[in-house]
Amino acid sequence: MKLEVASISNENAAALLGTGVDAIRAGDADFDLSAVRQVDSSAVALLLAWQREAQVRGARVTLSGLPAALKSLATLYGVDELIPAFRQGSE
Repeated sequence: MKLEVASISNENAAALLGTGVDAIRAGDADFDLSAVRQVDSSAVALLLAWQREAQVRGARVTLSGLPAALKSLATLYGVDELIPAFRQGSE
């Protein structure tokens, strides 16, 4: 699923959570964030919530087009290793 938003923030994270959960439940756990240019800490929480939903369903979230700021925030909060796309050797 390609996110067609320029930013992920507190203002739209709840809506994106619902959209992502719906996609995961429909069998699409591949998220393209290449259109995203700005993020805040809610983006990190969003990725973790999508991961939890996928795990419940026996699926794995895959992420592409991640903005560098998102990895920086995940590292700052010490959760980068919880997001497979940010682990050593991943995208």
